Amino acid sequence: MKGNRSFPQCGFSAAVVQILDTMVPNYTTVNVLADASIRDGIKAFSDWPTLPQLYVRGEFVGGADIVRQMHAAGELQKKLGDLAQAAKAPSVTVTPRAATVLKEAMTEAGEGDVIHLGIDGRFEHGLDIGPREPTSLTIETNGVTVQVDAASARRAEGVVIDYVENDKGAGFKIENPNRPPQVKAIDARELKALLDAGTVKHLYDVRTPGERDRAAIDGSKLLDEATAAEIESLDKSTPLAFFCHHGPRSQNAAEHFVQKGWKQVYNLTGGIDAWSLQVDPKVPRY
Repeated sequence: MKGNRSFPQCGFSAAVVQILDTMVPNYTTVNVLADASIRDGIKAFSDWPTLPQLYVRGEFVGGADIVRQMHAAGELQKKLGDLAQAAKAPSVTVTPRAATVLKEAMTEAGEGDVIHLGIDGRFEHGLDIGPREPTSLTIETNGVTVQVDAASARRAEGVVIDYVENDKGAGFKIENPNRPPQVKAIDARELKALLDAGTVKHLYDVRTPGERDRAAIDGSKLLDEATAAEIESLDKSTPLAFFCHHGPRSQNAAEHFVQKGWKQVYNLTGGIDAWSLQVDPKVPRY
């Protein structure tokens, strides 16, 4: 894959990791971005042109699209066999008022349709009506059948679905106790002050090794697989800060760790380029 389990570096790799994280407690990832010979060699080995590639017990299964199709059809669970763990249905509550509205909506639904609750990696919630899905988890609450896909299940524990009406209108209100804090955008001078004060002691570089060779911020550490594992061992109250060249890549990394439970996570707005302009002109710009 591109990146690793803790920090996927492309959308397709992230999609496969998200699926596997709901099914397999432990699995190994190989970051092809760290070794061009592996990146090219694995494509020749499998005779498959794209990445990521999933292997189960040494057998090539397929790329992101095949993994998603197998997961949706329930075939991936069978392929993993005893490597997979059974997903547990979360506790979800539909309030009486919301149940009334949903039941009214269901009168126009197709036979066998249910309510689907989806929660993506950014904790954006979605409610819709559709056919019952064999791979989703089913919850009965206040006379309403709700299904949650396996990827959303761990984010849905304790969710309350309500329906509210006020002077601004009416609609569903979803309260989620698992919603993590947001990434805090911070400029270069503010980050320097936090580093100098010792408030932030962990600064991570989300660029490639080649970029880091061209320019680096003193005291920072490259975010590779080993470093990601070190972060996992830290207490989740530990402040973390991330930077890249201009900010977008490190924003993604920061959001990843926020989603994993860290409460104080900063992203350097403008990246190392802003650091060079605002704090340390000795850091080369490129």
